[in-house]
Amino acid sequence: MTVQISPSILSADFTDLAREVARIAPAADWVHVDVMDAHFVPNLTIGLPVVERLAQVSELPLDCHLMIADPDRWAPEYAEAGARSVTFHAEAVSAPVRLARELRARGARAGLALNPATPVEPYADLLPELDMLLLMTVEPGFGGQKFLDLVLPKLRRARELVQRSGAEVWLQVDGGVAADTVERVVEAGANVLVAGSAVYGAADPAEAVRGLRALAEGGAAADA
Repeated sequence: MTVQISPSILSADFTDLAREVARIAPAADWVHVDVMDAHFVPNLTIGLPVVERLAQVSELPLDCHLMIADPDRWAPEYAEAGARSVTFHAEAVSAPVRLARELRARGARAGLALNPATPVEPYADLLPELDMLLLMTVEPGFGGQKFLDLVLPKLRRARELVQRSGAEVWLQVDGGVAADTVERVVEAGANVLVAGSAVYGAADPAEAVRGLRALAEGGAAADA
């Protein structure tokens, strides 16, 4: 599967998000939107009104990662707001199958996120209900953290489970993805890469995306 890049606007300039999204539009596949509520995670970012407006002005589809309490209640609203992909956390959801089906019914891809310490095996039977599985490679809640190598074995197990299931599930990684880690995560099985600081910390974010994609494609070729 082709590697996709989803830059996180958590590292962008929040005073002009439309411009920041436009800066990556020539090179990226998605815009990764980190929604944090100061309950599930300690940080507070943006919510529904901003996502709805971004969906109206962005040339790229929105990939919303909900780090929030009670996603059963709120996640469908993000699909209604225009997000093309909505990911909720296994640690916060009460009825993951019902929620995934509701997201799909509202026209969004359904994703399930797992924190670094959350094992992937208990969710193997849910894979046919999902479009994406997100493995956090840092603890959720803040950008700019160091990549956790301990997630790589879990990433390989996740890839095996996806292949065994026969489901067309994308495998996303989020946290510390940069030039020195991108090849490792792709070799371990990831095909959707979230990068924040590595993109928006560069003078030319679009060129940074192209550089990460080149490295990712090299990792994919090595894995093949």
